[in-house]
Amino acid sequence: MNILLTGGAGYIGSHVALSLIDKGNKVHIIDNLSTGNIKLIPKNASFTNCNINDEKQIAQIVKTNNFDILMHFAGYVQVEESVENPDKYFENNTNNSITLFEICKNNDLNNIIFSSTAAAYGELNTDNLINENAILDPQNPYAKSKIKTENYLINNINEFNYIILRYFNVAGADTKMRAGQISKQSTHLIKILSEVIVGKKDLIEIFGNDYSTKDGTAIRDYIHVSDLANIHIETAKYLLNNNESNIFNCGYGKGYSVQEVIDCAKKLYTNEINFKYSNRRKGDVEKLIAETSKIKSHLNWKPEFDNLEIILKSSVDWERKLNEKNS
Repeated sequence: MNILLTGGAGYIGSHVALSLIDKGNKVHIIDNLSTGNIKLIPKNASFTNCNINDEKQIAQIVKTNNFDILMHFAGYVQVEESVENPDKYFENNTNNSITLFEICKNNDLNNIIFSSTAAAYGELNTDNLINENAILDPQNPYAKSKIKTENYLINNINEFNYIILRYFNVAGADTKMRAGQISKQSTHLIKILSEVIVGKKDLIEIFGNDYSTKDGTAIRDYIHVSDLANIHIETAKYLLNNNESNIFNCGYGKGYSVQEVIDCAKKLYTNEINFKYSNRRKGDVEKLIAETSKIKSHLNWKPEFDNLEIILKSSVDWERKLNEKNS
């Protein structure tokens, strides 16, 4: 396959690029490096530094490369920032994405895999797992910006062949330590926890211990980033096999509370993990766990790293590697 991939200098995009190249595919990355890191771009990928709404440059790239699929990862992802600056998120995550899709369509690239979010489901007030037909109830501008982009594809189903992938909580790092999360301002629990374990940060904040869960902390479905990368490869095969456009949840179908993740880290590393309870963050929801029967029935995908300890260990190993490079 020949893949045009946006956001390949970011956390998820870089892992997908690595997995594609490992399996013999060609990858051309577009990234403006505003939040990504050039060190994460695989050596065997070609790369253009530009914005996703740069019509002239992207049109030229699409015209001359005969891509099979666009995989679109580029976007802003900080929930709290989106609450403070919603226009930034709607402009980039929605308007610029639509511009990108139009550029691709006008140059005969109609196959799209779109990186969306389980935050689209919001607060469903249910003990059941969340399936793809659940009512969408986004609680923050980040999630709303992703839904608007989804809706553009859904409303133009006759012009695009698309798969929308709704990610639950992506964590961990490439087991060969070629990529992981590099962020100036991470808000991800397992990333911050790993930084505490390796001594990069002093403590971790738990935002909310008054949820109606068994220990009062929020529950999430954590999926290893390498398993998510493999989902994209199987999704591409599915799409190119003339299958219909679709939406898939990306998770394991089980959840861990924030406190359970910290307890797992204590078991693996040290009881001396400092944390403090703070107020809930604006836009956060109590519980998000995927119903995954649809993706498993449609794709030839089986998770390899469905284990919280494996996720944590790979994340901590990556932080140690970053520390070694910076020392």
